[in-house]
Amino acid sequence: LYLHAGCQIALSPDTKHFAVDWLGVEVTRATLGIIGMGSIGYKVAQRARAFNMRILYHNRNRRRKEDEEAVGAHYCAKMEDLLQQSDFVMLVVNLTPETHKLIGKKELGLMKPTATLINISRGAVIDQDALVEALQNKVIRAAALDVTYPEPLPRDHPLLNLNNVIITPHIGTATVQAIRMMAEEAIANMLAVLNHQPIPSEVF
Repeated sequence: LYLHAGCQIALSPDTKHFAVDWLGVEVTRATLGIIGMGSIGYKVAQRARAFNMRILYHNRNRRRKEDEEAVGAHYCAKMEDLLQQSDFVMLVVNLTPETHKLIGKKELGLMKPTATLINISRGAVIDQDALVEALQNKVIRAAALDVTYPEPLPRDHPLLNLNNVIITPHIGTATVQAIRMMAEEAIANMLAVLNHQPIPSEVF
């Protein structure tokens, strides 16, 4: 949010000077709560450690002790505990019947009023009506969404008119290298099936 708004200020034809009291929120030593500590969530934790963040996580299954220690992550058996303690809450879960609208009015109300919600999973993991209300009423400070429901949002959707939300067009894997790796992995899986070999990326 800080970077996005700063870019707008820097480019605006109305800008005469930069305000010295325009301040962002520090990431270093802040508490990051990761909901969904699979392979992607764990990669997020590895990167967060470089900022000396306190890392909490909630997952269906607890990671191995060695995994936790490698990134300094602390397991929260109850998602509510993670929500109450985190400065940044990141959603990295698959969309399933269990995770549909996982974050609603109750969960948003448990978060700190200074917290930011980040969603890089699927839009339907959040109750968007509840999120709009929470952002409008400053129940939480801000949201950063790479995913929405639907995609793109209708042009009159209230999320598009809030100044404490940033939305990107589902670009979490939108690099030349990532798309190439995904294509190569898909081809490897197809060849394995055709050759009656074990599937490298089998989904159960």
